[in-house]
Amino acid sequence: MAGQDSPPSHQDEEAKAHLSQEEIRAALREVPQVDQILRSLAETEDLGGKPREILARQVRRVLDVLKGRIFSGFMDAAQVKAWFEEGRLLEEVRKGLERPAYHARVLNATGVVLHTGLGRAPLAREARETLQSCAGYCRLEVDPLTGERSRREDAVRELLVRITGAESALVVNNNAAATLLALNSLAAGGEVPVSRAEMVEIGGSYRMPEVMRYAGCKLVDVGCTNKTYLRDYRAACNERTALLLKVHTSNYRIHGFTETTSLEELCSLGRELEIPVMEDLGSGQLWPEPIPGLEDEPLVKDSVAAGADLVCFSGDKLLGGPQAGIIVGSKEAVEKCRRNPLYRAVRCDKLALSALEATLAVYDSGEEVSWRIPALRFLMAPLEELRRKARRLKGYIDRKKIPGLETCLMDGTSRAGSGSAPDRELPTRLVGLKGSMSAEKFLRRLRAAPIPLFARVREEMVLLDPRTLEEEEIPLAADSVEWALGDLPAGD
Repeated sequence: MAGQDSPPSHQDEEAKAHLSQEEIRAALREVPQVDQILRSLAETEDLGGKPREILARQVRRVLDVLKGRIFSGFMDAAQVKAWFEEGRLLEEVRKGLERPAYHARVLNATGVVLHTGLGRAPLAREARETLQSCAGYCRLEVDPLTGERSRREDAVRELLVRITGAESALVVNNNAAATLLALNSLAAGGEVPVSRAEMVEIGGSYRMPEVMRYAGCKLVDVGCTNKTYLRDYRAACNERTALLLKVHTSNYRIHGFTETTSLEELCSLGRELEIPVMEDLGSGQLWPEPIPGLEDEPLVKDSVAAGADLVCFSGDKLLGGPQAGIIVGSKEAVEKCRRNPLYRAVRCDKLALSALEATLAVYDSGEEVSWRIPALRFLMAPLEELRRKARRLKGYIDRKKIPGLETCLMDGTSRAGSGSAPDRELPTRLVGLKGSMSAEKFLRRLRAAPIPLFARVREEMVLLDPRTLEEEEIPLAADSVEWALGDLPAGD
């Protein structure tokens, strides 16, 4: 709508002053239903071939803007009617489709469940609904009974305490921030012994030694790459030791002639020497049952039970929630983190907290948790289920009778992703595609589809893994394949 981002003119303000509630209702009655508009758009040559879901989404955006101007009194019934009759709707829908948002929905057929590039864990239905309801004003840090200021983390703290068995909890914007905050709060100015085998680096050049330096503490290297004993930690402790740190090596494994010090042993030493103990778990698994390929992943509640003063982990990995860094542990240690001025710089906003609360509520309910958390459901999908999904996906693609396209089914492997069990592969069933162009170009075209489809390539064949596709996304994936092999735009 022309001028929709501009401030109202004096004429607009004058019109608003003279529009009654009945006139506003009359203007709203001139707005067609979305389905009625979609039927009209289906007859339009340049928009009729677009997926219905894409068109419907853009139509709703345009209508939301229009209704906003009606409610504000800036458009009466005659103006609304003229707006449709003059073809302005078509113009605005086309403009919106030409300016796609960068952060937009995609289809993940890579088989990498926690795909960092695609937003890691897909959110549960409950979390998605909560995000939508909390996008406007929401209760963030106010007591509804007294109207007084409260703490924004109260709701998630109570849930985390019940689920993990910890005394208290705190949430920040990611696990790197949680680790930094915890180290700065408990060990600034002191020494922190860490096993040489646990000096991890994760994506984005995040290195534990550098994080410790920025946190204001001094790393003390103990043990060897393949073996670290409890006596190594004991020998490193002195009056300057502020914290004992254990880091879960989630993104790599050391095999062979190895020895590690357990968290239980480290906590026992900490109690003996009156030194707090912290564990950085990384992925942070709350689901108590074994996950295929991740059987060795430590559970958060076990780390708490072992006696760690603080345990840090991610919200958007094995937990299956939004990006967040979660700190659980003793009341004293958590309160030190909360009182740290750095906490305000790394705390979560209302959307992350609302989505995390909804996700944790699923765990707290105890009802079909592994089915309601998409990341867990994808990771635990049985092979027979994946075979069925692969057949269904291939069937949808075959029914489109795309010229020059060859399809097949084959065995393959999926991965957990995001550094979780990098040496473990999950058996799956793949749909292989060979089109009328190179596999790399085919892949680029899939990523450029109205609903982008991400897949992988092997030996000049595009591979679609149904593990990371929801059932309702299978027809959409077939639509993206059809679009990718359709008529190419000029210059492609």
